[in-house]
Parts: sequence; C-alpha cells; structure tokens
Amino acid sequence: MATIGSYAQQLSLLNQLNMRYSSAMKHATAIATGNKVNSAADDASTYSIGKSMGVRIGSLEQADANTQTSSSMLKVADGAMSNTLDILTTMKEKALAAANSTARDSDRANIQKELNQYIDQITDNSLVEYNGMALMNGSNDYATQLTTQAYTNTSLGTEVTGSTKLTDLTRRAGDNLGIASTDTINVSYVKDGKTYHTSYTAGDTTLEDIFKNANNAGGGNVFDTTLGTTKEIGTNSSGNLQETVDGKNAITVKAAEAGKAGEISGFTISVTDASGNEKKAVNNVLSDFSESIGAAENRADNSLTLQVGADANQSIQAGLGNISARALGLIGSDGSYLSVGTVQDASAAISVIDNAINKVLEQSTNVGALSSRLEYTHSNLVTQGENLTAAQTTLIGADIAKELTQFTSDNILMQASQAMLAQSYQNSSWFLNLLG
Repeated sequence: MATIGSYAQQLSLLNQLNMRYSSAMKHATAIATGNKVNSAADDASTYSIGKSMGVRIGSLEQADANTQTSSSMLKVADGAMSNTLDILTTMKEKALAAANSTARDSDRANIQKELNQYIDQITDNSLVEYNGMALMNGSNDYATQLTTQAYTNTSLGTEVTGSTKLTDLTRRAGDNLGIASTDTINVSYVKDGKTYHTSYTAGDTTLEDIFKNANNAGGGNVFDTTLGTTKEIGTNSSGNLQETVDGKNAITVKAAEAGKAGEISGFTISVTDASGNEKKAVNNVLSDFSESIGAAENRADNSLTLQVGADANQSIQAGLGNISARALGLIGSDGSYLSVGTVQDASAAISVIDNAINKVLEQSTNVGALSSRLEYTHSNLVTQGENLTAAQTTLIGADIAKELTQFTSDNILMQASQAMLAQSYQNSSWFLNLLG
C-alpha cells in the first residue's frame, strides 16, 4: 500500500547509496595506491606496522646509498695510493741505477732531478680530495699514542744480544754468520731528509757498536744503543704490546727519541772483506732490520664515520693514513730531498724507498679490506630491503583483482540504489498529483 511513509523507504535507499559509495571509494583508493590499508581508520594495528616497515625500508635505502658513496670515496683514496706505489717503484729503479758505480756524478744529478719531481707528486697525491675533503694527508686517521720507532731483525740468532761480538753473530738456524775481524762494517741511514755514513773495521766490536758508530756519523743521537733481545718489541700506536711474529726472541733497535721527531727513514748495514768485496750472504741477514713499530704522536681520533646501517651506532670507522712525502721519509722538515748524489746515498735511499713502499702498501691493504667489507654491506642492505618490502606488501598490499571486483559490485549496487531512489521520488510525485 502506498503511504506517506514511503519517505522512510527513501531514507533507507539513500543510506544504501551512501554506504555503497563509501565502499566503492575505499576500493578505488586501494586500486590507486596498491594498498588495502591506507589510513589508521582502515586497520589501526596493520597501518602502524606497515608504516614502521616503510620507515625501515627508507632507512635501509639511505644506508645503502651511504655505503655506495663511501665505496666511491675509498676508490679515490685507493687511486692515489696506487699512483704513489707506481712512483715509488720508479724511484727505486732510479735509486738502483744511481747506486751502480758505472753511473757518473752527472748521471746521478739528473736522476736526483727526477726524484725531486716524483717526491713532489707524492705529496700532491696525498692531497687528493673527495667532496672537498683531503683524504690521504693524515687528517682522517685513527687516534694514536706516542710511540718510539723500532726496527727488528728476525734473521739473527735468538741468543744474539747487543753485546755479542760481530764475529760471534749467528743466523736464526744457529750457525755462525761469518764476519771476520778484518772485515769492514758500512752503515748508512737517513734522518730528516739527510743521509749519513760511517765505516770501520769489525775487530772485536759488538752489535751495539754498529749503532754507536752510526750516531757518531754526524746525525747526532739517532739510535738507542741499548738493544733489546726479546719477543716483546714494545708498545704500538694503539697502546698494545707488539711481539715478534714467530713469538721468539729477536734483536730490536729503537730510535733515541720518541715520536715523529725521532723517526729514522731507513738504514742499511753492509759488510765487505779485506779486498773490498761485499759479503752478500752476511748482508742479507745483518741488514734485515724491518720497521716493527712506526713513530707516532699523541693524537685524537679523526677517523671517518661511515653510517652504513639503518640504526644509530651501525657505522664503520675508516682511518686513512698519511702518504705524503714527509710522512714517508722522502723529504726532511727543512725541505731537503732524499739524496742519490753518491753511491752510498743511493744505497741508503733504496732502504728508505722500501720502507715507504711498505707504509703505502699497509694503507692500501687497509682500504682494500674496508672496500671489500662495504661490498658485502651493500649486498646485505639490498637483501634486507627486498625482504622487508615483500613483507610489507604481504601485510598491506592490495589484491588488485579482488579490489576491482568489489569496486565493480559496489558501482552496480550504487547505480541500482540511484535508480530505486529515483523511482521512489516518482511515486511521491504521483501522490502530489492526486492532492492537486
């Protein structure tokens, strides 16, 4: 029966229309965004978890970007060190040529000119920059404690001490080294860019006398002549006790002064017989002193912080050392260059260059190891991001086919509600016509 109460039916139809419109808009939003949960009103707990995942994914992406820029920076540093190693290799070849007596003084003078240019270029390499920041000039290194430079010989016998006569020196295996009392001991060393030499007859002198005579060569009190024979070499720049690699006693000579001021760039010891012939088998052992503790000053930590994680304190500290010519012992504090002006100078220069190569190689391997770690860090961050994105998609991602079906259904029902509402209005008009 048609009554005035048909108004209630119209309200019901209008309510159905509004509900279908609201549902259709929700599914349309899901289709447009690809997410079934787009606001806290949709599902508060799921929305919260999904947003947290989104923040994490963004953080992982930025951490990965940091990792890649850090790798790029290290490549710049590695390129500078690679070039420096090439220069040092050429410098050693030139020093070897100058150490040959077939070279004339004029030849050595020309070689010296080349070396001076190479040394200047090494300093330029240390100033290589990334984003305006110098990398290899020592301004980005780890904290260091004051140390005394030490050179250790692991080729001499474990029972050898500073007071052992040269004629009684033994090899590691225990057999006599083979120095005769009539042999001549030749010592050359480089300190603060200057080269010093001394020679004397072995006689009854001891191992300590080598360094006492070296101090008398003109450089002043350079070597600590109290030689230690122990597996404990001393304290390194990290404050840790440094020991011999094989854990056995070895002879160690230290600089007389701690820190960079006492640093000895390199030294060589050679033995010649009464006829002036080099005793090469002896020299290979006696001159086998390698730097076991480098000279360092008290310095605060200036290493670089590489933020490679999505959370606080997930970082890597990168210390880049100093590969300038001054730090490598190729130039003195007064600007004097490593000399190859004489055969003796060139021989000492070879030792200095070898030490410089070892220092750069140490830095290069540190940077290489760090670069390799960053590659694994990059891979790990990418994997984390992929897995977390998949989890987020599972949690809040919309089933597009289902959403399209629901949207189509709501749209049809909404059109039906509109049609019925229109029909209801038409019925109401029929009653008004009766009243007229």
